[in-house]
Amino acid sequence: MHSMKLRYTLLGLGSIFAITSCHAQEPAKAAPAASEIKAAAPADKAKPPVVNGVAIPQARFDFLLKQGAEHGQPNTPELQKSIREKLITLEVISQEAEKKGLGKNADAVIQIELSKQSVLANTYVQDYVKANPITDDALKSEYDKLKAQIGDKEYKARHILVEKQEEAKDIIAKLKKGEKFEKLAEASKDPGSKEKGGELDWAPPTTYVKPFGDALAKLQKGKYTTEPVQTTFGWHVIMLNDVRDIKAPSFEEVKKNLLQHAQQQQVEKLISDLKAKAKVE
Repeated sequence: MHSMKLRYTLLGLGSIFAITSCHAQEPAKAAPAASEIKAAAPADKAKPPVVNGVAIPQARFDFLLKQGAEHGQPNTPELQKSIREKLITLEVISQEAEKKGLGKNADAVIQIELSKQSVLANTYVQDYVKANPITDDALKSEYDKLKAQIGDKEYKARHILVEKQEEAKDIIAKLKKGEKFEKLAEASKDPGSKEKGGELDWAPPTTYVKPFGDALAKLQKGKYTTEPVQTTFGWHVIMLNDVRDIKAPSFEEVKKNLLQHAQQQQVEKLISDLKAKAKVE
């Protein structure tokens, strides 16, 4: 638990629903004019270099050009020049390394083998994800499930965390006598909230460990728990400051995040299944 706070991430809920307007779908754009298409056409492809009589394969040049396009870099003479220089640098240094026999260096051989395995593994995973696309219906179902788990309200709470039940009862007794919650929170074992009078951020009850969330949801605004609440972190005295409606983002706003989360789970299951089938001695 980060800084002793009680919040936990519910199926990636924090990252999935923390969406800004920049993730919203952009409006459809008009088709470009013929002159615009011509202006955007890729530049003539430069030939890969020949270094000390060794011709660098065209495929390497094309691969780096493709990588640039995948990262949003337009095919320009400047990009082609940069790729050409990179290939020259790699070839010059590699040739010198081979002259010194470093291609047989034990550490170098191991790194080459590991690099090959890593590339093969990544290629396999990408191929699997491409061959097993996650449908919009599946994403929408997950979106609806997460919305239901969150609920339609979020709460602004304070709490005091102590180690023993008797300590919590003593704090409740002091509250009944009129002592301030914020002052009593100085004794809290939660460093993330004690300096703020026990204050926690706005959150739905479901984003707290269950005993805490259940107790919080039953409180009325301005009231505190009259019995200590036990969780795996200790004993709590909880106070509800305020409640407000949650405005959940639309499906389209979080679709990209949902897809990334679903693909991550898909890959984790793939790896788990492969390891389960493997004979490991």
